[in-house]
Amino acid sequence: MPAITNQGLIARDAASVAGIEKLRFGPFAIQSGEGNTLITEDGRRLIDFSASWGAASLGHGHPAIVEAVTRTVRHMPSASILSTTHEPGVALAEKLLSLTPGGEDRRVWFGHSGSDANETIIRAVEAATGKKRVIAFIGAYHGGTALSMSVSGHTAQSHAAPRPGLFLLPYPNIYRPHFPGHVGEVALAQLDYLLATVCPPHDTAAIIFEAIQADGGLLVPPPGFIAAIAERAQRHGILLVCDEVKVGLARTGMMHAFDADGITPDLISFGKGLGGGLPLSAVVGPASILDRTTAFAMQTLCGNPVSCSAGLAVLETIEREKLAGNTAARGKQIMDGLKKLAEKHPLIGDIRGRGLAIGVELVANRTTKEPAGKACQKIVYRCFELGLLVFYVGMKSNVLELTPPLTLTEAEAAAGLAILDQAIDDVTQDRVPDAAIAAYAGW
Repeated sequence: MPAITNQGLIARDAASVAGIEKLRFGPFAIQSGEGNTLITEDGRRLIDFSASWGAASLGHGHPAIVEAVTRTVRHMPSASILSTTHEPGVALAEKLLSLTPGGEDRRVWFGHSGSDANETIIRAVEAATGKKRVIAFIGAYHGGTALSMSVSGHTAQSHAAPRPGLFLLPYPNIYRPHFPGHVGEVALAQLDYLLATVCPPHDTAAIIFEAIQADGGLLVPPPGFIAAIAERAQRHGILLVCDEVKVGLARTGMMHAFDADGITPDLISFGKGLGGGLPLSAVVGPASILDRTTAFAMQTLCGNPVSCSAGLAVLETIEREKLAGNTAARGKQIMDGLKKLAEKHPLIGDIRGRGLAIGVELVANRTTKEPAGKACQKIVYRCFELGLLVFYVGMKSNVLELTPPLTLTEAEAAAGLAILDQAIDDVTQDRVPDAAIAAYAGW
């Protein structure tokens, strides 16, 4: 069989893979991965600053995952945890319970993605409480299944109607406040008003939130905001649901993103990085909610032993290799480097994040803060040409999202920053034509 070229693979993809499951930012055809590097079909090496939206938490081909998956797939103890049980699933559940705060009587539900985890949570809390209202946030992306989309608030999902009983609050945006006054206090005042009027606590099942709003633009809330949400939830008897799918499990420099706020959610959803690149999600929550009805949220391959083995390897590696510490150090290195880049590139309007969950908001004008969406697309494209893979997010598609593997090295972080510097300069100097990105709409 002849060697497959970049263009050949992309052409085959266009003729065979449905567009509704694509989110493409350029001609990214990847042959393989090694550590924190991706290798294209034509042999170019790319520093990975995306980790497949954070899913490849340990990079590519990490020995711990390879060993765990190989061992399990060779002697698979069934294919799920639906009607049998097995060691990888039980061991992963026990590990998750040991790593997450909460009451003693808790359980773990397994799924395939953050989408099904968040969908299961909403269905379960409604069934357990008998309440039909849910509070979420504008800009939130909680998944791509019907119910998880219906409790989201991202512009990319405007095609999906919100569920009956959903109330959306503004997520605090310190750089781009939408209302007069302190951004956190404004959002809390709107929450109080909702609870006092059209969203009464006696019929409100849950508040679902992200400790850092990822796809909404890597928004870091002001200090005390999440704790204030948690206090109101507890006071009113409303369940607090934390979506840790993208920013959890050491990505922020702490095991959980919500640790920065000193809270304990009632239910937590995990996904992406939990499987280290394999499809795996989990919900941790009270047995009174997750054990209510047999076969309430079952899928045939939930708790697949291969994925569970990978998940356990991820968690054990995070602890053994002290990856939360590495994430904090590399995050500081990148943030410091980005601040220096901002001094020379007026396109950079804001830099925010924690650990290796970093957002770089690009603007056409720092005074007006006009979103620089096209420039953002071109920078992503040019980075790819220069040897760096990075994607973008945000309600206006103008925020570079840096979510490298937790195993990123100091040298790789420095090299990635240098490429980003060159890419921004090239775009500013109009060296990337509009035609280069015409076929790649992204968000």
